[in-house]
Amino acid sequence: MIFPSTVAGSLPKPAWLAEPNKLWPQWRLRGDELAAAKLDATLLAIKWQEDAGIDIVCDGEMSRQHFVHGFLEFVDGIDFAHKVEMGIRADRYKAMVPVVRGELKLKGRVHQTEARFARAHTLHKLKITMPGPMTISDTIADAHYGDKIKMAMAFADLLNQEARALEKDGVDVIQFDEPAFNVFMNEVSGWGIEALHRAIDGLKCTTAVHICYGYGIRANIDWKNSLGNEWRQYEEIFPALAKAVSARFRSSASTHTFRSKFCRCSKARMCWLV
Repeated sequence: MIFPSTVAGSLPKPAWLAEPNKLWPQWRLRGDELAAAKLDATLLAIKWQEDAGIDIVCDGEMSRQHFVHGFLEFVDGIDFAHKVEMGIRADRYKAMVPVVRGELKLKGRVHQTEARFARAHTLHKLKITMPGPMTISDTIADAHYGDKIKMAMAFADLLNQEARALEKDGVDVIQFDEPAFNVFMNEVSGWGIEALHRAIDGLKCTTAVHICYGYGIRANIDWKNSLGNEWRQYEEIFPALAKAVSARFRSSASTHTFRSKFCRCSKARMCWLV
């Protein structure tokens, strides 16, 4: 084996679980039926990956409506009842987002149920994904901290709390999704990586950061088309990432041309391209 294979994390949800082809899909079920259906879908996702020969499987994020909000739902200090419209990814598109109204604290465990369920149903190595602190801070409105960096660090502490618990649950790889790294490139070295370090502090399992160009929604497609034949974001941020303590770096790419010299920035680390 040259290197172990894995998927980005989020897989399509079955139509019986949630609305298909939507960024924030509505659940088809409620209460105990929804809880059971999420686990059924998690088991299917694991088996799909095993059948495909994937080495490091994940839960497919079947228990989350959205990759960021699936974490935020378990955090006190966030107001989901009075969402506000906010520009996302440097105003690339608008979204209705929850608002931070007070000190951020976890209500309890976030991904314990699906992580333990997945661990019990596969002999493969297991990966669980969570949103990175920079991406979270760009996907929520702040009416409490008054400082984006301070808020991001507070989220990093909560991510670290859950990550340490996931490690105890038997998770082999914990991945943080940071599409915002491809947007706020000047801030990555300024504070983004520091927040990432804070999120992975003390972990002994393999850690990864997933950097991508976003979902296939129209606003993202239009942005990608504006980048031309060479997409240069990775070339700017990989030198900073090469100095980070995270053991693995993932990046998502399409068939567009990337300058190859960014690969030389990550000696002794693995860069997975999918």
